[in-house]
Amino acid sequence: MTATQGPSAGDGAGTPDTSSTTGTSAPGRDTVAEVVRQWRAVHPDLDTGPMEVIGRINRCAALFQQAEDAPLRRAGLTRPEFDLLGALRRTGHELTPSELARETFSSGAAVTKRLKQLTERGLVERRGDTRDRRVAHVRLTDAGRELVDGILPSQLAYENAVLSGLGDGELGDLAGLLGGLLAQLEGRLGALRA
Repeated sequence: MTATQGPSAGDGAGTPDTSSTTGTSAPGRDTVAEVVRQWRAVHPDLDTGPMEVIGRINRCAALFQQAEDAPLRRAGLTRPEFDLLGALRRTGHELTPSELARETFSSGAAVTKRLKQLTERGLVERRGDTRDRRVAHVRLTDAGRELVDGILPSQLAYENAVLSGLGDGELGDLAGLLGGLLAQLEGRLGALRA
């Protein structure tokens, strides 16, 4: 990990690679703190503050992705599939694959693949646009709606258990800070794309 690159790509999951000097990390240990300590020893003149934030966000994201989403797994869904179903449920109307890609921060190809699988399972259905044959509209089937509504309470309970080490005030503060960061990043990236 460097101050500008974030976590090492060494393990493919965005996890800092500290194995060469620290061995296997102990459970409950902030591995980013050790990475930062090592960089400060090598380059005491560099500001590692951004690394302490971005490295921890990346590490948390990697750990969340590695953790099994038990309610989703029991339903035979992956998190990205659930995100597609959830986007259709929470918006309450049909969406095009392009709109689903934007809603779920996914590539068009990934959405197409997931929609094919969800269609085969009878959870979503597609209909062609009457004016433009290239456009498809996707909606939940009754089975898809029932599945989302049935899983959501247990999935939220699971996520609450994952975050149970934080108090209500800490969760609110963290959500606010991350929301502010996300808004800034989306604004900057949007301006760069324009």
